[in-house]
Amino acid sequence: MKTKTVFVLAALLFFSFLQAQTIEGSWKGELEFQGMKLPLILNIKKNGSLYSSTMDSPKQGAKDIPVDKTDFVNNELSFEQKMLGANYKGKLANGKIEGTFSQNGMQLPLTFTPNTGNRSALNRPQTPKPPFAYYTEDVTFQNPADKNTLAGTIAQPENFDKNRPILVLITGSGIQNRDEELFEHKPFAVIADNFAKKGIATLRIDDRGTGGSSKGTANDTSYNFATDINTAVEYLVSKGYKNIGLLGHSEGGMIAPVVATMNKNVKFLVLMAAPGTPIDQLLIQQNERAAKLMGQSDDQISQSKKANSEIYRFIKNYSGNDYEKDLQQFLTKNFAGQMNETAVQNIQQQTSGAWFRYFIKFNPDLYLSKVKIPVLALNGSLDFQVPSKENLQAISQSLKKAGNPDFKTQELSGLNHLFQEAKTGAFTEYAEIEQTISPVALDNISGWILEMQK
Repeated sequence: MKTKTVFVLAALLFFSFLQAQTIEGSWKGELEFQGMKLPLILNIKKNGSLYSSTMDSPKQGAKDIPVDKTDFVNNELSFEQKMLGANYKGKLANGKIEGTFSQNGMQLPLTFTPNTGNRSALNRPQTPKPPFAYYTEDVTFQNPADKNTLAGTIAQPENFDKNRPILVLITGSGIQNRDEELFEHKPFAVIADNFAKKGIATLRIDDRGTGGSSKGTANDTSYNFATDINTAVEYLVSKGYKNIGLLGHSEGGMIAPVVATMNKNVKFLVLMAAPGTPIDQLLIQQNERAAKLMGQSDDQISQSKKANSEIYRFIKNYSGNDYEKDLQQFLTKNFAGQMNETAVQNIQQQTSGAWFRYFIKFNPDLYLSKVKIPVLALNGSLDFQVPSKENLQAISQSLKKAGNPDFKTQELSGLNHLFQEAKTGAFTEYAEIEQTISPVALDNISGWILEMQK
């Protein structure tokens, strides 16, 4: 959700991240944790006598994570990344660095070896390649509310009738480009290509701070992103499009109903892995499913669930004036002996931003219960980030409350949060699976849209 973020505030590993006897350069290693393997890349630079470094976590789609402190003394390397609650100590010998990676109380062996950079590109057979059998146009427009510029691409069949459907595509959690690119997958490019060949047009846009769109602010929330999508709708109206829909994935599926309630030019919605339950409840579900996939014991899962529930409740209900100080006092009082100082700082950093505090308080029902236009809500049975049954049921209940006469919810068997055909649905599979999005999902969405036009 803006992803594909996995929120883990207790015992989980994921936040929900040379030559001869020199340390400069790129190093690769692999953490092994409860049957999972997580590659890490460490990029080290030297300026005079000072060292600096960044980390990449390819399987998590994270690149150039800044490291707060890097030291190399007597062939011993140490670094610290405060936001992730992580640090490392190792010794360089015989062309490799052997040491221990620590994060939030866990200690794992980690050996770095020179990263030659010769890894072959990931195979993504569905990514469309020019020349395209349809018309494309790059466009820009300004959000009048926040004064930010947005850039995107319209893809539509040749000689397109503007009474036919066009969808604005809304990305999930995190800063993503117009293709919703993750692990070299480009799901929105695949959707735009597939739809254009079937007679359906799309507009996909870069999020604030990436591609051609201007940078946002530290205080941006999901509501600010909703005004961006509303602006995209108004732009299409100004260009003569009559049948405008929204397709939102994950957090994008949370944003779509917000826009539908503020703009009567939105004629239909497609919600892909959209939240239906209150977000604090969703995060509890997400953490629990993630822990199970990582092989944690029932006791560990129960302890994490209890801790996360208390933390989320504090954040959701907080109404004071000094959040960071009050959160620190709350954690110290309620989790004495369970969390070290680094873990407390990690939680503070992850939850202090305006986006998270808005997000944790969000209840999708407030908007879904007002939506009366046609809605298709899909989810994969293996989705651990937005568990299918609970959220589709909640969406259905909200739309019934709205008196919506035309909606459909459907669980697609064997698909994960990205709508890939998966084995377990685990986060680590996202990069390993070559398929970007299942043809079953594409056909279900396009089929519903085209049937609606008859």
